[in-house]
Amino acid sequence: MTGQWLVSEGTRWWFDTGSLALDFAYTGQVGVDAAAEGAEDEETLRTPDDLTSWLKTRLPSAPATERDLQDALMLRGSIARLALAASAGRDPEARDIDLLNLYAATPDIPPRLAGGTVQAGRTEPRTGQALSTVARDAVALFSGETLGRIRQCDADDCALIYLDTSRAGNRRWCSMQRCGNRHKVRAHRAREAATR
Repeated sequence: MTGQWLVSEGTRWWFDTGSLALDFAYTGQVGVDAAAEGAEDEETLRTPDDLTSWLKTRLPSAPATERDLQDALMLRGSIARLALAASAGRDPEARDIDLLNLYAATPDIPPRLAGGTVQAGRTEPRTGQALSTVARDAVALFSGETLGRIRQCDADDCALIYLDTSRAGNRRWCSMQRCGNRHKVRAHRAREAATR
């Protein structure tokens, strides 16, 4: 399952990016200068414990260290820049591809079927393995048929990026709860004003 709760303009709403890698990118600002006013308010990975908490519900692993946090922030930055390039139809930067490939090349969290009697490997995956799993999801996202389905929200005042997983490939909004609803309200008001 993908998606996470975001808060903007004092309203809490569900944003389903359609991708684990994009969810990870949105643990911070995507497409905004980190030094910009208010950018620090969007940062959710300030400490190793923040990273551990975010991974807990998605890819449970050993508690993160300061080094894991630095690795996560580097990986997240590359994923965000690759997503921006893909949504705009631009070629990605080679350095971001190289960094993503580096993380994806490390061992990830192997799949496990519950119910066995013998434990193979570590009982608790390392944080680096969880980051590799995120990186591998990003490699799948930015290659193949999904690449053409990475979109930016159609709302004039929204720049959120998501993977369009709709069957018809016609998703327009980051969230119907947020931008889709605002568009419907504006369209309704315009129709009412036109009939007066």
